[in-house]
Amino acid sequence: MYNVWEKDITYLKRVGPQRAEIFAKECNIRTYGELIHYYPRKYVDRTRISRISDIQGDETFVTLVGKITRTEVTKTRQGRGIMTATFTDGSGFLELNWFQGIKWIQKSLKIGEEIALFGRPSLFGSKLQISHPEIDYLKEEEGNNPKNVLKIVPFYPSSEKLSRMGMDSRGIRTIMGKLLEEAGDHITENLNNDLMRQCGLISHREALLNIHFPESWEKLEMAQRRLKFEEFFFFQLMLAGKRKDAKTHNFGNPFTQIGPYFNDFFQHHMPFDLTDAQKRVLKEVRRDLAQPIQMNRLIQGDVGSGKTMVAFMTMLMAKDNGFQSAIMTPTAILAEQHFKKITLMAEQVGLKTTLLVGGQRKKERDEALEGLASGETDIAIGTHALIEDAVVFHRLGLVVVDEQHKFGVKQRARLWQKGSPFPHNMLMTATPIPRTLAMTLYGDVDVSIIDELPPGRQPIKTMVFGESKRLEVFGFIRRELEAGRQAYVVYPLVEESEKVDLLAAEKGHELLERHFSGFRVGIVHGRMNSEVKEFEMARFVKKETHILVSTTVIEVGVDVSNASLMLIENAERFGLSQLHQLRGRVGRGQYQSYCVLMAGHKLSADGKKRLAAMRETNDGFKISEIDLELRGPGDFLGTRQSGLPEFHLANVVEDQDILKIARSAAFALVEADPELTSENNRTVREAYRDYLRKTDTEGTIA
Repeated sequence: MYNVWEKDITYLKRVGPQRAEIFAKECNIRTYGELIHYYPRKYVDRTRISRISDIQGDETFVTLVGKITRTEVTKTRQGRGIMTATFTDGSGFLELNWFQGIKWIQKSLKIGEEIALFGRPSLFGSKLQISHPEIDYLKEEEGNNPKNVLKIVPFYPSSEKLSRMGMDSRGIRTIMGKLLEEAGDHITENLNNDLMRQCGLISHREALLNIHFPESWEKLEMAQRRLKFEEFFFFQLMLAGKRKDAKTHNFGNPFTQIGPYFNDFFQHHMPFDLTDAQKRVLKEVRRDLAQPIQMNRLIQGDVGSGKTMVAFMTMLMAKDNGFQSAIMTPTAILAEQHFKKITLMAEQVGLKTTLLVGGQRKKERDEALEGLASGETDIAIGTHALIEDAVVFHRLGLVVVDEQHKFGVKQRARLWQKGSPFPHNMLMTATPIPRTLAMTLYGDVDVSIIDELPPGRQPIKTMVFGESKRLEVFGFIRRELEAGRQAYVVYPLVEESEKVDLLAAEKGHELLERHFSGFRVGIVHGRMNSEVKEFEMARFVKKETHILVSTTVIEVGVDVSNASLMLIENAERFGLSQLHQLRGRVGRGQYQSYCVLMAGHKLSADGKKRLAAMRETNDGFKISEIDLELRGPGDFLGTRQSGLPEFHLANVVEDQDILKIARSAAFALVEADPELTSENNRTVREAYRDYLRKTDTEGTIA
């Protein structure tokens, strides 16, 4: 069946092979369907016509309608051409000037012909003039696009290469006009009438016509709302389908017992009282585990909020019901840290743990594999090594994935496949994600938030200093060291300038050694082999090293309660969430802790906002909201890694109201008609299939 939207834009009037090739390279646009979703970046109101007699002098842009009465081309002393023209609208005269494209302008302008022009007027002496105005010919001829004239005019994203091929914003407007002339009648509906009525939406066709050539500002707003809604709607439809499918087909073992292991630990070995937030999350987890369906829950919590304790107590529930647990982390350092913490607690109630990471000795690895296969080992803690084929569990019932955003969906699924039926699934992240974004991304996952820190924790004091205060900062560090505390000093490491950054860190290490001659200064960075890194970190943990210099975030991920000071060099080069994660490495013990941000000389506006936010709040969720506003969802998450699609028009931050309506509508639709089989949902079903094909995404609705 012929589909005009799959047609190659080469065959569209005003495009042709050369322009089509540039469109493909610059904009990834090859078909009519892709071109129609190339939306304007801004709009200019040319509906208001000014009079020359009303212009006072230097003003904002104006639209004038009148005639050219005279043209002249002269040359400057340097030999450059200047074209001038006299324009009148009957109320007065002004001069038009062109310094480029003179031959084309001279050929196209006709004395006495009525035109509309658009530009910014200025006074040169007493003479009113406009340089390089945009001109529209009011007499419709071949090559003129009346959609540009005296309307709300769209301005499209362009580039130098596009402009050189005549595809500046004006050229793209002409091409878009031709597209709508040829294919506008083929725009079909992709929602049903009930949805459109309930959500107050105009038709798909009306929206696309008005997003490109708005009839009015009101129609433009309605078009934007409709197109943003459908971008959110189809993504949420996919999440709703996955969630419905998981709740229907992902069978799991119900954990109905809260038995001796959980009760013994809770009553006799708890190192501290649980916070109300931890208790609330544990109740949510217990409710999930009791069902014969796989739990699929994300635990969000700030650094130090007690996620590991919640995970361990869930592992005790698994043991009480006769199952093993596994916790997977992105790095060996984090795995070893979890292993030490969990082993200390597990031993108190007679549970056996094992560690599985890359580079282990064969004997150690073989013993770990044997314990898991026989069921002798209750809890496995490791990295990607856990998903290797050689790893076989006796009875895996619970999977915990820490820093889950560092793993792909397929990697997480491979760990699930080691249990039968599906093991319960707990995802954890110490990177707070704003609630709106969590709702967008994790519509197929239940989200729990630990939004409370354990009692007794003193807030970390954050200070910002410039280079001129370095000696004062060093004096402050010395006082902390003399009091028996330890300090981290972190340098940024950016891939593009890795060698320069590494050199800066090494020079900083030498400077610190000279300045703090009575103390031991260690250094860790990504180019060291793992044994040297582990040796340096072990010395810091044992308090043999007083200052630890590091170039990366994760490599300072050891939990050292005696470390009370974090100095971050060139803090403006770190992202806001990254800065907050680093700050969370101190304040782990009973001592007042500090985070000192050293800023460079030239701070951007965003850099100032980031450092101000760090100084003003310790709340990771507030920090994440500010970070999302500053960077946008794509940069905040890393779009490719996150699973968040690249929306053409919708913005997760700015369009939260539309997102909530679209999400509610999508989930209600899947609840009422899981396979979209009703005749009323035929258009939605066809559009959804097309959406999955274009986004290369696996959906659950056929």
